[in-house]
Amino acid sequence: MGDLIAPGVFAIQEFVEKPDVKTAERYVADGYLWNSGNFLFRADALLAELARFEPAMAEAVEKAVAGAAVDLGFVRLDEQAFARAPQKSIDYAVMEKTARAAVVEGRFRWSDIGSWDAILEVASRDHGGNSATGPVVSVDSKGCIVHAEGRLTVVMGVEDLIVVTTPDAVLVVPRARAEDVKTLVAELNRRGRAEAREHRRVHRPWGYYESVDGGDRFQVKRIVVAPAGKLSLQKHHHRAEHWVVVRGTAEVTVGEQVQTVHENESIYIPIGSVHRLANPGRIALELIEVQTGSYLGEDDIIRLDDVYRRS
Repeated sequence: MGDLIAPGVFAIQEFVEKPDVKTAERYVADGYLWNSGNFLFRADALLAELARFEPAMAEAVEKAVAGAAVDLGFVRLDEQAFARAPQKSIDYAVMEKTARAAVVEGRFRWSDIGSWDAILEVASRDHGGNSATGPVVSVDSKGCIVHAEGRLTVVMGVEDLIVVTTPDAVLVVPRARAEDVKTLVAELNRRGRAEAREHRRVHRPWGYYESVDGGDRFQVKRIVVAPAGKLSLQKHHHRAEHWVVVRGTAEVTVGEQVQTVHENESIYIPIGSVHRLANPGRIALELIEVQTGSYLGEDDIIRLDDVYRRS
């Protein structure tokens, strides 16, 4: 730490990002403070330092914000402008170079939970040293991290494993190879597996849909439309759809006809017919959609009109 500039606040003499092991050991022995990764700054101060040390990054950021758009309640930066920003963290870009930084010592337990083992350190454990989240049963197992979403997951007679079950996929990996998950994702992308890029639940401006089941020539989805939400006016070349309303009220357009479909009622959308689904009610509309046809891809959607201005 440097000079005291306010009660408990010290000027930073030097900021070193990711020192090697020997240097880090020396820093700890000498009483250096370890960066927790929590930064507090005024926006104009950070932008000024970024423009000073990384002008190309600052320019890319400004153009990305200027070209931003709002989608699904998120502000999405202009992709092309943002891609031109140098790939460098704030630690290297600003903190190692700035003379305007100060530090406050934190006397509290802290972890950035940056690895699976870090989760095991802070989580509650059973008598076998296992950490479990969700519907998990552990029998004669030790040192395992098990995360289950929805379905029962059982581990028996195993040690030091990470087991993750989600609606999308199941992961089983030795704790010692947890860092190899990045390599696994790259391999899934190489094989063209959609699970590396998409979830079963897909959000849209009007709500979301979730895949329930699928097979040869059929697909089942759960669709939830927010109050006042409206899907595009559209048609399909290769599939028909059956909609069963299980909650709320649907306003359904098929061709020139508009009708209201209530709970426990259903409607059929023939192949090629122009149709639209909307929620005129004050509660979420939930329905089960059964698609049948020779091709069921999302790119078989011909949008004729869309309140969200999607092409």
